Amino acid sequence: MAEEKIFADGFIFKKNPESPDFVIGGLSVKVDDAISFLKQHESNGWVNMDVKLSQGGKHYIELNTWKPKSTQNNVGNVAEVKEDLPF
Repeated sequence: MAEEKIFADGFIFKKNPESPDFVIGGLSVKVDDAISFLKQHESNGWVNMDVKLSQGGKHYIELNTWKPKSTQNNVGNVAEVKEDLPF
């Protein structure tokens, strides 16, 4: 089951079709809403967001909730280093 989308409050991304090719789009930030959103969702001082395209063709910004898997379980799986290498 997919996680519920968390839209980034206070952030708006727009693509202007008349902009030159090197301009991807514009980002507008409603400061009070954005600060509240950032404080609510920060992790280690960072908030990751993705700019996406809706099925209707409009851009939107969504909170990226991906977290790396714990590496503590992988510590014992490191291959043993052999001291008798031929070189």
